[in-house]
This record gives sequence, structure tokens and C-alpha cells, in this order.
Amino acid sequence: MPKMYTTTQGDMWDSIAYNQMGNEKYMHLIIEANSRYNQTVIFPANIVLTIPDVPVLVSTNLPPWKR
Repeated sequence: MPKMYTTTQGDMWDSIAYNQMGNEKYMHLIIEANSRYNQTVIFPANIVLTIPDVPVLVSTNLPPWKR
């Protein structure tokens, strides 16, 4: 279930992704979930964003102890 995040002055997509999802590579998922702000680079305070769930990566190429 997605959660909500309220921005603080100076937040950026990559820092929100890192702090809320554990890796900045997920910032595209946050942008997609909040398309009305896709032109925003640096956020003002008090913008409420939807933070999607972190995708679960399943790969059969991993050794059994990493699956």
C-alpha cells in the first residue's frame, strides 16, 4: 500500500526516493505516482506526495542464498 510523504523546503526527487524508498533509482516511480508535480525540481514545504511500494525484484539468475 502506498504511503504519503509531506515535503520539506528543498526536497528533490532523488533525495525523497533515497529517504523514503532506500535508493534514488526509484525516483521515477515517485514521479509517475505524482505526475502533477513532474515539472518540479526543488519542492517547497508541505506538498503531499504519494510514495509507491518498493518493487520486489525476483530473479532466477541469483544463487539460492540470495533469492
